[in-house]
Amino acid sequence: MPKVTVHRKAHFNAAHRLHNGDWSDARNATVFGKCANPHYHGHNYELIVAVKGEINPVTGFVMDMKVLKDLIEVEIEEKLDHKNLNEEVEEFKTLNPTAENIAVVIWNILRTKIEEQLELSVTLYETPRNFVVYTGE
Repeated sequence: MPKVTVHRKAHFNAAHRLHNGDWSDARNATVFGKCANPHYHGHNYELIVAVKGEINPVTGFVMDMKVLKDLIEVEIEEKLDHKNLNEEVEEFKTLNPTAENIAVVIWNILRTKIEEQLELSVTLYETPRNFVVYTGE
């Protein structure tokens, strides 16, 4: 059976601050630059979730795209959209909300909701030119 990758694109807007609480303000500013602003800053994140697997011979789907859409809306967009990631999202109260860490958190959330035999990849654009990809490795 052929394997196909389906993609669902979504977006959310969120504020964050890159900061290591064990460091001085000066060191945070040196390492994270403007992103260490104690008053936070925001991004219009673009998210692409890719699911790869064999086509189900009965449905013709790898995964029902409506199910994937709803899953992303409920588990990711509702949790992250228009939030201060550092202060309002439990995972980032102790984890620096870099694009890399946000992608891993999203992947971990979705991985528990998507059938195990399907491969999962999360691509997160923090800006149109800066993006990360996480596949669970």
